[in-house]
Amino acid sequence: MAKTSVVERQKKRVKLFAKHRDQRQKLKDIVYSVDASHDEKMKAQLQLQKLPRNASLIRQRNRCRVCGRPRAYNRLTGLCRMHMRGAVMKGFVPGMHKDSW
Repeated sequence: MAKTSVVERQKKRVKLFAKHRDQRQKLKDIVYSVDASHDEKMKAQLQLQKLPRNASLIRQRNRCRVCGRPRAYNRLTGLCRMHMRGAVMKGFVPGMHKDSW
């Protein structure tokens, strides 16, 4: 089980990203635009740098929905390996079964 503070920090990052998503995308479009002048690109780059760090998608970490564990995360189910194994054993994941050999 991950610390509650770490999970809450992640939730704050998700909210902050959602809040600044449109503004960030507009600025990035200007920076990568072929038609924009050099001055416009520089202004957009400075405004982009002034946004909060945690407003970036790259700062988010995939975590298990049940326990918040960041390692051994499965994107298909959103669970870590331990909870994934339990879900497979109980038959909650269609098409998957425990392999024994």
